[in-house]
Amino acid sequence: LRTSPRLLCAATQQKNTGQNLEEDQSQSQNEQKVEPSSAEKLLAEEKAKLEEQLKEVTEKYKRALADAENVRQRSQKLVEEAKLYGIQSFCKDLLEVADILEKATESVPKEEIKDENPHLKSLYEGLVMTEVQIQKVFKKHGLLRLNPVGAKFDPYEHEALFHTPAEGQEPGTIALVSKIGYKLHGRTLRPALVGVVKDA
Repeated sequence: LRTSPRLLCAATQQKNTGQNLEEDQSQSQNEQKVEPSSAEKLLAEEKAKLEEQLKEVTEKYKRALADAENVRQRSQKLVEEAKLYGIQSFCKDLLEVADILEKATESVPKEEIKDENPHLKSLYEGLVMTEVQIQKVFKKHGLLRLNPVGAKFDPYEHEALFHTPAEGQEPGTIALVSKIGYKLHGRTLRPALVGVVKDA
């Protein structure tokens, strides 16, 4: 059997056409593979950027929350302190009144307080009652007396006016209180004015 040249030519064209179709398909598949990979790369970069932004925003949000909580706690503390110590200047002024009452009761001679002197006796008793009442009011509002005779000297609560030798007392202790001190809710409002025992 002899194949005619025309048939050979047609067969070759079909073969070439088939190869060309396969090459075109494989080329288009390669192009499709290339295109998605570059798109995927862009998407991956965009995703990384968004994740980084999310991380930054989350950190900022957490810091803002922490700052807001700190501000809230500080404000609450300031309000509480204002409630406790807002009467501080008023108390300081009242301490002078308490001092005068104390001096007035101390200045009355005990031997003169008799039934023969009813006016003096009534006045003295009234002063004592007023002094007791003012101390109750002070205590109710957290204001306490500091009368530290015999206690160890504390520069946060006491102010040394002088040093004095004293037999039988340990150096550094308080021998004499010339002015009573006061504390408001544990904070020294007025230090006690004291004389401190010195080394012999």
